[in-house]
Amino acid sequence: MLTATAIVLFMTIPGLALFYGGMVRSKNILSVLMQCFATAGLMTVLWTIYGYSMSFDTTGMEAGAFGLNSIIGGLDKALFSDVTLDSLVGTIPESLFATFQMTFAIITPALIVGAFAERMKFSAMLLFLTLWFTICYVPMVHMVWSGDGALMWDWGVLDFAGGTVVHINAGIAGLVAALVLGKRKGYPTTAMPPHNLGLTLVGASILWVGWFGFNAGSALAAGASAGMAMLVTQICTGTAALAWMFAEWIKHGKPSLLGIASGAVAGLVGITPAAGTVGPVGALVIGVVAGYMAFLFSTTVKRALGYDDSLDVFGVHGIAGIVGAILTGVFAFPAMGGVWEPGEGATIASQVWIQTKSVLFTVVYTGVLSFIILKVVDVIVGLRVTTEQEEEGLDLSLHDERGYNL
Repeated sequence: MLTATAIVLFMTIPGLALFYGGMVRSKNILSVLMQCFATAGLMTVLWTIYGYSMSFDTTGMEAGAFGLNSIIGGLDKALFSDVTLDSLVGTIPESLFATFQMTFAIITPALIVGAFAERMKFSAMLLFLTLWFTICYVPMVHMVWSGDGALMWDWGVLDFAGGTVVHINAGIAGLVAALVLGKRKGYPTTAMPPHNLGLTLVGASILWVGWFGFNAGSALAAGASAGMAMLVTQICTGTAALAWMFAEWIKHGKPSLLGIASGAVAGLVGITPAAGTVGPVGALVIGVVAGYMAFLFSTTVKRALGYDDSLDVFGVHGIAGIVGAILTGVFAFPAMGGVWEPGEGATIASQVWIQTKSVLFTVVYTGVLSFIILKVVDVIVGLRVTTEQEEEGLDLSLHDERGYNL
């Protein structure tokens, strides 16, 4: 668990930072690296002060009873006040569990950065992510993972490592942010190719390796569940990488490095909710569907609808997260090669409905609240840089630095 925690942090800094940094134009690379690094620091502080407590405090909760505590926890563990050397979560120290979950709280808001890359003020980003973490992320963690009495836990939602909590949550927020901010200057008529796909591949590779900590670590033990989670994560990721590659090859005539790397991330996302319950066959199917659907939404659908999700946060994380969450309800069952033990009366149809309900709830909850938060931030500090700052590049205009001195 110590190792899993360390490599989940490694997914954000430097993994996600490099993955995103390589995809923007050279005049904006430092702004993206800065946003990811600052998010790591900000979420560490917020998680310490109140995030962990409001996510996992179970005071007043009981199975089947709905109340405010089903949505959000209290402050009994604020500043880790009840986290001692002797306190355990399952078989691991609570301090380790809290740090593991902190790394999830770091990467989830950082994912959103890719949707508004190259055009949001740094001050607006810090305020937006602070509010979004508090109002959207923390309640989602509580509702899905905090145990008996939590809203979606009581529904029976299967979300092993964060399909709803992390990927759909961040993906929908990213889409809303892209729509509220509007398109980058010159999009889509001006070419805006990635400036350094080498960095992007390095970042994607770090994400792939780090995801073993993300998914296998969510078993909270070194055992059979962690081992199967690691196996299906690898299978789904490799499959999705090829699904995107072949889809692009067939449609555009050539396979691209950006495509295969994006497909791999889509596979990592797709298997996240399913990693603790599906088997190898389910991983293959989820990989094919997640890879293809993410390709479709990141290219054809995005162009058709005209929104500027800069680095395809919605297309990859939102869509592949939705695919994974729903298909978990199919492939978790032993008859479909899964390793889940369904309760009495559970059917594929009933579980797919529970999974779909959790997706719809997340989309509406996060979509509406992200929109409100963005509008509030716009009133307080303004969301978008000026046209002159955008043309100059955010590295110089916001941070007075250059990524490259040529």
